[in-house]
Amino acid sequence: MKKRLAIFLSGRGSNFINIHKQILSGEITNAEIVVVFSNNKDAEGIVYAKNNNLPTLIIDHKKFDDRKKFDQAIVDELSSYKIDLICLAGYMRIVSEIIIDSYVSKVINIHPSLLPSFKGMNAQQQAIDYGVRYAGCTVHFVDHGVDTGKIILQDIVDVNSDDDVISLSEKILAREHMLYCKAIDLFCNEKLLLVNDKVVIG
Repeated sequence: MKKRLAIFLSGRGSNFINIHKQILSGEITNAEIVVVFSNNKDAEGIVYAKNNNLPTLIIDHKKFDDRKKFDQAIVDELSSYKIDLICLAGYMRIVSEIIIDSYVSKVINIHPSLLPSFKGMNAQQQAIDYGVRYAGCTVHFVDHGVDTGKIILQDIVDVNSDDDVISLSEKILAREHMLYCKAIDLFCNEKLLLVNDKVVIG
């Protein structure tokens, strides 16, 4: 039986679009997107989802005075979809324990740095400012911290002397598209195991 994916996004959804295309092409196997969720009704990713006949769910976080109430509303709405995996794909909200504890080891994210370096926002600019020679991206399980979850996969890009935040972001995004799909395929084919508090690919 195919694993049922929920995609969370807030904007253009380039990783989501790539995931969808890789499922259609067979690069990601044993997976289907059953809902695309956003806190932004005008997100470009939602437009793409509707144009491709994918179910969408919109909940505006501005209508809630508390993050946990907002996340509880998400969990309540997702319950009918029987989700196996939540993929954060440009979702610009920190998910609370309400979601994490409802989907233990079933929420993954991709971050544009080699974690644990440069957590949080503006990771590419952090890398430029620090003067690193290598940057990259990390797919990880999401836990109660910010970008602190167990690492699944990482990929590296060179940081050249003439790189700025725009050029570095473009290089990293190209690697993100490949790496995230690989991680999703591994999850959906039950090849990711947690052993001694680390992710083992088997």
